Amino acid sequence: MSPPHGPTIVIKKKKIVAGHGHHGGAWKVAYADFVTAMMAFFLLMWLLNATTEDQRKGLADYFNPSVPISRISGGGTGALNGSSVVSEQTLTQDGVGASSHYTAPSLRDDGSEDRAEDADPTLKTVEDQINRTQEALEERELADHISTRMTPDGLVVELADQDESPLFEIGSARPSPLLSKLLEAIAPVLATVENDIEVIGHTDARPFPGGAGYTNWNLSADRANVSRELLIEHGLPKEQFAAVVGKADTEPLSADPFAARNRRIAILLVAFPDAGAGAGN
Repeated sequence: MSPPHGPTIVIKKKKIVAGHGHHGGAWKVAYADFVTAMMAFFLLMWLLNATTEDQRKGLADYFNPSVPISRISGGGTGALNGSSVVSEQTLTQDGVGASSHYTAPSLRDDGSEDRAEDADPTLKTVEDQINRTQEALEERELADHISTRMTPDGLVVELADQDESPLFEIGSARPSPLLSKLLEAIAPVLATVENDIEVIGHTDARPFPGGAGYTNWNLSADRANVSRELLIEHGLPKEQFAAVVGKADTEPLSADPFAARNRRIAILLVAFPDAGAGAGN
């Protein structure tokens, strides 16, 4: 007797194949980099279209300067902003050519560049007299220490060190005979005008060796004050002095922060307000 036939039970085994899964977040990083690069590209295109040629040149020169600049951005501040000149040799090293006179450029708030002919004619006369004084000095090494330049704030007369002939004893505010001779030579010329006078002291980057809280800031200010006293001894009225300033090594003339010519005294004859405005009338 055959067994009874019931319902047939079929068991189906489903084969599960594992999927690829996700690949992590690497694609997100790559996509974010792409979007950032595109944003920077379009921002650059916009800036190129929105700026002038002079502004683009200024930006390019900031990142790749063609001449030595001060360690502070913008070429410095105050009366002695921009590059400065001590001698013909300095001009050649800075790559701006050689000339007996160099007027440091300055930009006003309206973006216009000051020209030498806009300067106070009285101060230009003083500058010419100082240049003639240089030529008249019997000791040529004395003349090599003196330079002049016109700035928007007035006439700057700079007396700078040289390697073998310093203006002050090293690390001291005690003046050398050289400084006294230089100030004696230019004091009569400065006395021909009544403009206010500011005396600014500068040092190189060597730290002051004495310690005890006395730094190059103190030294530069003391040297400027000693120079003021010597100018008074040589005939300038003390009421004419408006300021004595020490700037330490913040405004070097040379790309080498330890160069001798960074150690200097600057004498500023302050221009009268609007003195050059009527020069052409």
